[in-house]
Amino acid sequence: MKNKILLGGLMAVTLILSVACNQEKAKPVVDKEQVKAEIQAIEDKFAAVYTHRNLDSLTYYADSAVSYFVGQKPISGKTAIHQFIENDLKDFPTGAKIINETLEIYVTADGNNVAEVGAYKQVDSTGKILQNGHYFSFFAKKDGKFVCTRDMATAHPVEN
Repeated sequence: MKNKILLGGLMAVTLILSVACNQEKAKPVVDKEQVKAEIQAIEDKFAAVYTHRNLDSLTYYADSAVSYFVGQKPISGKTAIHQFIENDLKDFPTGAKIINETLEIYVTADGNNVAEVGAYKQVDSTGKILQNGHYFSFFAKKDGKFVCTRDMATAHPVEN
């Protein structure tokens, strides 16, 4: 009788431990509005690189990023992208600025990857639109911060 009680208790403990160990871990809750605000802040900082002609503040791209700038072949690697932007800044109109707007984001369940759809405008000092279009960017979280791994932009005809 004692052995049956001991065996029953051992089976119960084994069953309880088995069920407890097999339960799914709680999935992290991703605050999409917070992520969208974080991505918008990254876009604002990227736009400021052009507005203030300050390439030193560019922290947008991952080392292995690939960028598809309007009318350009793909540019691979952060160094090559930075070189392209440095050259692009030479022709950027004085007094102009870029305005980026994050329209939509799609976040992975773990919150470590984001796809962004956005719109941009390049305006002169009077607010006249010089160029506008849309962009699509992919971000991955590296060392706790999002960096762009791929981006692509389109330009639309300017209506004045």
